[in-house]
Amino acid sequence: MTDALHILATNLRKAREQWSYLPRTLGLVWQATHGWTAAWFTLLAAQGLLPVAMVYLTRPLVDAILAAARSHGASALVRHALLLAGAVATILLLMEILRSLTVWVRTAQSELLQDHIRELIHRKSIEADMAFYDSAEFHDHLHRARTDGYYRCTALLECLGSLAQNGLALVAMAALLISFGFWLPLALIASTLPALYVVIRYNLRQHQWRMRHTGEERRADYFGRILTRAESAAEIRLFGLGDHFRQAYRALRLKLRNEAIDLAKGQSFAELAAGVLALAISGVALIWVFFRAMRGLFSLGEVALFYQAFQQGLRLASTLLENVGQLYVNSLFLGNLFAFLLLEPHIKDPVKPQPAPDRLTEGITFSDVTFRYPETERAALQNFNLNIPAGSVAAIVGPNGSGKSTLVKLLCRFYDPEAGRIAIDGIDIRDLQLSELRRTLSVLFQEPVRYNETALDNIAFGDIDTEVSHAQIRAAVEAAGSADVIAKLPRGYESLLGKTFADGCELSVGEWQRVALARAFLRQAPILILDEPTSAMDPWAEAEWLERLRSSSAGRTVLLITHRLTTAMRADMIYVVAHGRLVESGSHDELLAGAGLYADSWAAQQGCLPA
Repeated sequence: MTDALHILATNLRKAREQWSYLPRTLGLVWQATHGWTAAWFTLLAAQGLLPVAMVYLTRPLVDAILAAARSHGASALVRHALLLAGAVATILLLMEILRSLTVWVRTAQSELLQDHIRELIHRKSIEADMAFYDSAEFHDHLHRARTDGYYRCTALLECLGSLAQNGLALVAMAALLISFGFWLPLALIASTLPALYVVIRYNLRQHQWRMRHTGEERRADYFGRILTRAESAAEIRLFGLGDHFRQAYRALRLKLRNEAIDLAKGQSFAELAAGVLALAISGVALIWVFFRAMRGLFSLGEVALFYQAFQQGLRLASTLLENVGQLYVNSLFLGNLFAFLLLEPHIKDPVKPQPAPDRLTEGITFSDVTFRYPETERAALQNFNLNIPAGSVAAIVGPNGSGKSTLVKLLCRFYDPEAGRIAIDGIDIRDLQLSELRRTLSVLFQEPVRYNETALDNIAFGDIDTEVSHAQIRAAVEAAGSADVIAKLPRGYESLLGKTFADGCELSVGEWQRVALARAFLRQAPILILDEPTSAMDPWAEAEWLERLRSSSAGRTVLLITHRLTTAMRADMIYVVAHGRLVESGSHDELLAGAGLYADSWAAQQGCLPA
């Protein structure tokens, strides 16, 4: 008994800690749906009182019917019985009307609230540092926020409304029962205590189970996506990986499913025991009333009233406990949403930002930069130094994993280095407002996004804040060498790209890259960064595009990050990166004469040495 009380006290303490989310949730609900919420609570209050009125009319209606029957149809008594019956019918009609109105109000409220929460999650996802996406813990937070946040607020509000409605009705029922004996409401409450213990204990266990297994749930989702997404469909079929991932998914889901079923089994038996105990207590009360009626202390109408009130009280108490349990578990899971919304980015605007240059006059400098990706011990860059003159075309080459793409991420300030300084025209980029810094850059990333939008939108996204003309779009397309791609589309610029939606046109990898190149060229930023711009081009297309690069990027500082030395050789200066350091720099001819890493790579690519 002592252990059970201790467990109950512990669970109640933990429940009390979670109630802190309730005011925040209500504030969130009110902010998004204040008008609909006010109407909803008004309807709930009315729905809570009408069943009480219905039960209250039971005694006079039964007594009136008996009196009319015994009087052999006396008109006054019949009219009185009919009047009471009409009142009951009116209450029933009102209950149906209010129920229909509540469905309408709840639907509108739910839609508004879910859209508001999605907006909060989307905004926080955009604000979050890129470093967060390197953390499994962040992905757990995001998974729980998306899984629970969209509907838990609505479910909690539903529970809260039902709790208020049923609580009001239960108080009224208890008031009716007091007239039969002061101990009857106490018996009603006592019958619910075992169920309350079960609700709190098992809802807490369910929440703890979900928290422990978020990673496994995400992994199961990952296997499901691998099996169903177009991006993986070709390799799944070619390498015969379907059965492997199906079995991995099935094994993980079997583990999760069995644990969930075991948890549900324990809860079901506990609820059964609590229900039997509640029935025993209510049986004692009913036997007591039966014997009182046999002694003539209660009329038939009073017995009907008691039976209705007690049965309704038991139903309300049971529903109330279910509401409390759902309120508690939804509050627990809403902690995940608020934990996600409380994440603060570390990459922030400076207190006193300096103006960003409209055009570079000095260049880009990396000074003794050291950087490690989150949760990684190996340095991606170590005491890295680099100076790129303004207005030049610079190529950065080196083996995979040498740190080339990391330079782009640091220059965009997706991450901050742990040591050293990155400057544009002598200004530390940490002293620039983030939006201003990023407006100075236009980037073709190594894996550009394939937007399932029109070709025009795919290109216009490069400068979404500017009203660009069709002439500017065409100029960007010409600079990227994408004109032939657009020309082949059935509706030209208005063609929908990708196969996700109806009437979409799929492009080849190289064609997608050409569209992304046009997007990068559209933004008239002083710094143009192209990460592997020719990786999906054939040699003829590469040569043609490189001939246009200088004219299309005149006045800009261009960084070409590439594995192809035939691309790098056309740059003003080539920087060779290996093991997170700059190991060579110079023109193509100078580097060949130096007989270093670049010369060896050139010979290998030209077939003079085994690659």
